[in-house]
Amino acid sequence: MRIQIMAGNWKMHKTVAEAAKLARSIKKMEGVEVVLCPPFTAISSVSNAVADSGVKVGAQNMYWEEKGAFTGEISPVMLKEFCQYVILGHSERRQYFGETNETVNKKALTAFKHGLIPIICCGESLEQNEAGETVEFVGGQIHGALADMTADQASKVVIAYEPIWAIGTGKSAKPEAVNDIIRKSIRDVIADMFDESVAQAVRVQYGGSVKPDNVVAFMGQSEIDGALVGGASLKPELFMPLVEAAAKS
Repeated sequence: MRIQIMAGNWKMHKTVAEAAKLARSIKKMEGVEVVLCPPFTAISSVSNAVADSGVKVGAQNMYWEEKGAFTGEISPVMLKEFCQYVILGHSERRQYFGETNETVNKKALTAFKHGLIPIICCGESLEQNEAGETVEFVGGQIHGALADMTADQASKVVIAYEPIWAIGTGKSAKPEAVNDIIRKSIRDVIADMFDESVAQAVRVQYGGSVKPDNVVAFMGQSEIDGALVGGASLKPELFMPLVEAAAKS
């Protein structure tokens, strides 16, 4: 049985002090894994704030080399002191910073090498969705990101399906449609790459304007195992109801 995973992607928000204060207000609940992903500068303080609480910490990105002349990058060796997870291939990284399926794959393989679990993001644009290209496009992202993984590694990956047109827009996809996309473009692709047992072991989150008033509908879907939450994760009064809904589902 897959355990629900609710992750907060804080993006470029919160100072060190603000991040620690926010982290202390987030509580672990039975039956759901909670992961906080602050900016790099606040990872250490958030790690200290949630120590012994059961809440996990993730990074928002990393490089695939352990060290070297890579100005501005963060290595997995630096992250693993504080983090259990790392978000890879977020649409904003792909759009603004040139992330590709190939670089996401290199990062994911390196993450596993250093004991970090990748949360791999995928999702289509509105134009691709309306053109009926979602399954093919998202399936290609999954195939590229999971290339050269062992079945054991692939089974531990967390996939975050985030339709680009629903991120930070206030628009959210229909829960039933998301469920169908996840089955066809994610689980079926993983089953073809590995086998059905791996496909069923992978946890798949939904992301894209997840809020207290729509979270129950998403968490009630058979293929959805949690959410990658953006704006709502910055406010405890919004994020904790999402965690509660996941725990109840």
